[in-house]
Order: sequence, then C-alpha cells, then structure tokens
Amino acid sequence: MLSAAFAVHPAAVASQRHSVRQRQQFCAPIGTATPRRRLPVAMLSVTNAVATQSRESAPASPRKLSFPILVNSCTGKMGKSVAEAAVSAGLQLVPVSFSAIEVPDGKLNICDTDIHIHNPSESERILRSIAKDYPDMIVVDYTVPDAVNANAELYCKLGLPFVMGTTGGDRQLLNKTVQDANVYAVISPQMGKQVVAFLAAMEIMAEKFPGAFAGYKLEVNLVRDPEEQLAIVGVPEEHLAGHAFHNYHLTSPDETVSFEFQHNVCGRSIYAEGTVDAAMFLHTKIRSGADKKLYDMIDVLREGNMR
Repeated sequence: MLSAAFAVHPAAVASQRHSVRQRQQFCAPIGTATPRRRLPVAMLSVTNAVATQSRESAPASPRKLSFPILVNSCTGKMGKSVAEAAVSAGLQLVPVSFSAIEVPDGKLNICDTDIHIHNPSESERILRSIAKDYPDMIVVDYTVPDAVNANAELYCKLGLPFVMGTTGGDRQLLNKTVQDANVYAVISPQMGKQVVAFLAAMEIMAEKFPGAFAGYKLEVNLVRDPEEQLAIVGVPEEHLAGHAFHNYHLTSPDETVSFEFQHNVCGRSIYAEGTVDAAMFLHTKIRSGADKKLYDMIDVLREGNMR
C-alpha cells in the first residue's frame, strides 16, 4: 500500500520493500532511528482544530449491540486484549477457547468469566456443540500464522462467521476459502482503525495526485535493539514488548525538501478495539442479510458506525 501511496522512485520502492515488515502478531516491536521532535505550536493548533471538527462532524454513536463472541485464542496477549475489549463493549464472551499452551486447571479467567481452554485437536467437536448454544456467535481468530488457513477452513466448514486478525498464512487461499463457502468474514492483517485510515488516506492522495512525490527517496529505518528503542526512538519502557513506531521519511532528489509521516502505537488496545468494531460490523451485516460476505477493515471504516 505504501509504495502506491507515496509514488516514489522505483529504486526507493525496492528499498522500502526490503526494509518494511508487516506488523507481526502481538505487535512485535518496530521502530525507526529518527528521534521524536516537539511539534511547533502552530501545527499543534491545527491538529487540535481538526480533531475538534472531526468530533463535531462524527456520526452518532452506533446502536448498542450484544451478541456472543468466541476469541481464539485467549491465551495469547492479543487474544486476551480482544476478549477484554469485547466485554467492555457489552458483548457476551463465550467461555471457550483453544490453545496448545497448557494453563492451570484448563481455564483462564478474563473479566470474571472462566474461559475453558481446549486443545486444538478438539476444536471441531467443541465448536460444533458451542454453535448450537450460541447461534449468533462470531469467532475472532488471533492464533498463529501456521494455523490461519486450517482455522478458516474449519470456521467455513461449520458455517461460523469470523474475524481473522492473525497475520500470515496463504492469504489468497484464505480469501478463496471464504468466498467458496459463502461465509461472512472480516479479514485484515491490520486491525488498528486509525492506522488503516491513515494508510488509506495516503493511497487516496497517490490516486488523486499521481506523481506528486516522483523522484523522492523513501527512507524507513528499523530499530530492533531495546536500548536504542528507548533512547533514540522514545518508546516508553513499559511498552517495549508491544509497540509499533513507524516513521516514513520522504526526501527530494536534491535533498532540499523533506516530508515525514509518522504513527506511533503503544500497547495492543488499538488493535483490540478495531477487532471488536469489526465483529460488531459483521454482526450488523449478518442481521441485515447483506449480499456481500467477505470484508476488510476499509469496509468497516466506510460504514462509519464505530465506537
């Protein structure tokens, strides 16, 4: 998406493809070597004005929804965050999950709900039974890349609508599996609503103003060392284990003009909240009998009714 969005020189795009990595599951630490700088007061004023305008023009809050949601797997940090966000949103947390990781007494307590953890080998039998007790259930998947396609095939086999937040797997096969099964699903490697909106805005800019950054060099530096992430990038120490700091630096051919696009994420709440919004979006589509079955986060954003 970024190569299309910035429309930079082919050599720069090639360099970008070599440097940029997809956000790994559980928000693996990603940073840049560019120190954070204090924004000018004038820029802050404009930002605040835009934020105020956005709040004033935002659509009314969506109608309160309540439906059962099964998070697979709650034993992971991302899955646990989604389960907590779902309860906070008023959804009913199905007390079942799957994981190869052993937990004490075979259950995990999340928001005063005991989640019974089962081995993945039992998933089809248990899901088939649970679906009878929770007919409106939506499954959220935050497992591991190697399980993406097998899990999707199982959800489709049982006719279970799902949100796939796990990265990796064969994405082309994943989409085909859903389309062939005609099952409702939201599939996206990036669930952060604001991040998706930001990247979409860059792509729209490239479409509306093609060649605006022709010849510009795109620089993306990766910083993996925790000490550098703290000292240079400015990542808070408590978020070293879960953050995504990205800084895209565009420079003109003669290096007299430069632009920076930056988004910094600490923790997992942005992805958890986006995932819950995706599940609520999917529930609404199912209730309305929408003809379209396969969606992504852009579809969720376009709907507008987010919390």
